[in-house]
Amino acid sequence: MPRIVSPMVTLINRVESSPRELRHPEKQNKPDSPILKKPDWLRVKAPGSAGYNETRGIVRDAKLVTVCEEAACPNIGECWSKNHATIMIMGDTCTRACAFCNVKTGLPQPLDTDEPRRVGETVALMKLSHVVITSVDRDDLKDGGAEHFAEVIRQIRAQSPKTTIEILTPDFLRKDGAAEIVIDARPDVFNHNLETVPRNYLKIRPGARYYHSLRLLERVKERDPQQFTKSGIMVGLGETREEVMQVMDDMRSAGIDFITIGQYLQPTRKHAAIDRFVTPDEFKAYEAIARAKGFLMVSSSPLTRSSHHAGEDFERLRAARAAKK
Repeated sequence: MPRIVSPMVTLINRVESSPRELRHPEKQNKPDSPILKKPDWLRVKAPGSAGYNETRGIVRDAKLVTVCEEAACPNIGECWSKNHATIMIMGDTCTRACAFCNVKTGLPQPLDTDEPRRVGETVALMKLSHVVITSVDRDDLKDGGAEHFAEVIRQIRAQSPKTTIEILTPDFLRKDGAAEIVIDARPDVFNHNLETVPRNYLKIRPGARYYHSLRLLERVKERDPQQFTKSGIMVGLGETREEVMQVMDDMRSAGIDFITIGQYLQPTRKHAAIDRFVTPDEFKAYEAIARAKGFLMVSSSPLTRSSHHAGEDFERLRAARAAKK
């Protein structure tokens, strides 16, 4: 009887795939987008100072992930040289596939239950007066990682009680009761980015819902009015000035205190293309409009990112609230 040999089928090829394929597998069949040359106002100095290397060493020793690295933030050299880093919890792999984001996508590993302790320990070691904690989306978890987020906040409070805490959360879409767990952990600033105007959601942020994200921030204010709320958008994705102004109005209707507006920068040719580079003067105009609409704090510039100058901005935010009383 002839021997039957079954053909070999590779289900997941982790040997021959390139790093880029493993990082964003869902984008590999998309056509390449052109990458525009950056104007002078977006050019930054390459990292490498002594302070940068020290911060990098502390993060590595604690086995922590930072959004500074994972999202290829242009401000990493400046922030890390000042001993500032935004810690990204719950792993380095996101369950969403947003068209603008450089964070790795796929099936994440189980939660590291020791991570909250290490985050608290690292914050204390770095003697941070203000810390920003963000995370990947974890749609695979029943609560979206809300309890893990809350435990990180509790550990920071326990190990570094003088540190003010800013969180940048996922949307907890279809995770009933999850947002309340995080709100009740009482961070000082609750940030969730709307990212772009509603018209762009289907192509830029397909796994999210604009009004759900807006409602999340409104619920923070309803449940704990003392928490500052913050949200940001990117520009340069084809939005109009009128659409940006409408997002500002929506944010103010939800009671959001702090808005950030920054230039979208394309991570790879497989990501969403840049429509245009918004000029510094246009950013200044957006800032003036936002202040006129009643935001306590506005950060609007080409290199603005959610956690850029977060500590200094928090002090200004607190002072602005005090001045209104």
